[in-house]
Amino acid sequence: MYTRHLSEIENTPHFVDWGNGTSHRLLTEQDRMGFTICHTVVRAGSESRLHYRNHLEACYCISGSGAIRGLDGTSLKVEVGTVYVLDQHDDHILCADAGADMVLVSVFNPPLKGTERHSLAAHSGSAY
Repeated sequence: MYTRHLSEIENTPHFVDWGNGTSHRLLTEQDRMGFTICHTVVRAGSESRLHYRNHLEACYCISGSGAIRGLDGTSLKVEVGTVYVLDQHDDHILCADAGADMVLVSVFNPPLKGTERHSLAAHSGSAY
């Protein structure tokens, strides 16, 4: 049994600025729990095309609001208390409303190594 705090992650490779936000990778593959938990901040007003080819992801919104858009035109509102699930390795666009950062608890399966980084410059979005 143990605890881990956000502040313990900030000066390690498991704190990642991914371009339109940050991710504290609180649990990673090395913890041997079978999943990753991240504290994810999505910067206000940002849009990010993301695609997890090797991981399934579920995110629970704890602050702010935004939307998740599928490439098929589907758009789902995300607000405090909403969980969104990318259960098909969905290529998607994550949008944070302009008023405030959106904060998510993100869970990945299988777990992340913890140092993966998005590259938002690619036309096809970021993928890992």
